[in-house]
Amino acid sequence: MGDKLFIEKAYINGKFVETEQTFPVVNPATLTVLGNVADCTVTDCREAITAAEIAWYHWRDTAVGERCALVRRLFELINEHKKELAEIMTKECGKPYAESLVEVGYANSFMEWYAEEGKRAYGETIPSLKKGMHLSTIKQGVGVVAAITPWNFPLAMITRKVAPALVAGCTVVLKPASQTPFSAIALGKLAEMAGLPKGVLNIVTSKDSKGIGKELATNPKVRKISFTGSTPVGSTLIAQSADTVKRVSMELGGNAPFIVFEDADLDKAVQGAIAAKFRNAGQTCVAVNRFYVQEGIYDAFASKLVTAVEKLKVGDGMKSGVDIGPLINQDGLEKVRAHVADALEKGAILRRGGKQIKDLFFEPTVLTNVSTNSLIATEETFGPVCALFPFKKEEEAISLSNGTPFGLVAYFYSSNVYRCHRVAEQLEAGMIGINTGMVSNASAPFGGVKQSGVGREGATYGLEEYLEVKYLCYGG
Repeated sequence: MGDKLFIEKAYINGKFVETEQTFPVVNPATLTVLGNVADCTVTDCREAITAAEIAWYHWRDTAVGERCALVRRLFELINEHKKELAEIMTKECGKPYAESLVEVGYANSFMEWYAEEGKRAYGETIPSLKKGMHLSTIKQGVGVVAAITPWNFPLAMITRKVAPALVAGCTVVLKPASQTPFSAIALGKLAEMAGLPKGVLNIVTSKDSKGIGKELATNPKVRKISFTGSTPVGSTLIAQSADTVKRVSMELGGNAPFIVFEDADLDKAVQGAIAAKFRNAGQTCVAVNRFYVQEGIYDAFASKLVTAVEKLKVGDGMKSGVDIGPLINQDGLEKVRAHVADALEKGAILRRGGKQIKDLFFEPTVLTNVSTNSLIATEETFGPVCALFPFKKEEEAISLSNGTPFGLVAYFYSSNVYRCHRVAEQLEAGMIGINTGMVSNASAPFGGVKQSGVGREGATYGLEEYLEVKYLCYGG
């Protein structure tokens, strides 16, 4: 790993700082300590918020062209150091190195997109209904932003928030997941190298997620909170931020359905299923959790899926040829084991896998004839398990897919253009993958409905999340 980017400190007010206490970060593939990082307190978090507020008064007045140029410079530096970033990512979260390189590119696409889109935060001129009145609007950054990010995409979930915030004229206090702080700190180092002014980006590393989260949600200096993580934690943060009436963006849990209709191209559907299910060992918010397959092609799809899954190689992500790494921790492993055991107890058929290999590694698994009463039908597994449910008619598949409090993403495969339009409109999700297992794109809005979130990230919608509209009324 590049020593320049691997830093075991927090980043507050333009300085890398040590704390009295530290905590270890474990490589989930080897169960060895990767490093020890600063364990910030709530007091440290307050200092970061104060630094961000002071910096905001200067940053908001910085010309948008200069702000965008700095983000563009950060984009270039990420490109230059992509291999170092990918290695850090693989060692702290376990995903295969090739997959980490893809994530670095995806993360950086937000830097590139917003370095351009930030110049297009247009206001408007409004025709007045009264003579002598001149009406217009401008858009300005909301102020200090708190960003709380998860471990499964340690860089992309940060840039998706930080890039639009910076070009909008906001300053940021970032709390990365305690499992994966080193990717965040590496980004802080690159921001320093890019010339980002002190206090504009602050990174608070801590094991005290509840305490830091509450401070960020309740501190009146913070004007907006953006969170990616579980629905229960997101709900708590919304409640805590209510007293100070903060703006919130919440990208929360999912329970993604993947529907295969009888008129689908089965080979392409299997390819899409592998992409949508097994990225990061199934530990993504957009991973498929429920496969609904029409009865007429159920057995054929299941057989093809088993054949594809058998080719996946499990192992340490730093070794060549590995497709699937470990689960992030013991709790994650136990949830996967519990879901598989519960499904089998309720009559599911084990077609492939189903067992822990060693430590935190779990076999890629395919279960068929899964009961709709199984835990896996209602809870997000967050692991490498495919659960297949049969259905008869289109209406049944839509009803099953929508029968959950979540609505982040839904996928389906069909060669019938009329069905594609019809089903896409009826599925209750913020994003729909139609004949594809990959939906994420910096130029498209990412987010869910129902208990899967509030707001959107990416595209121009993601920039609007960090801007206030100010109305200007000129008298005659």
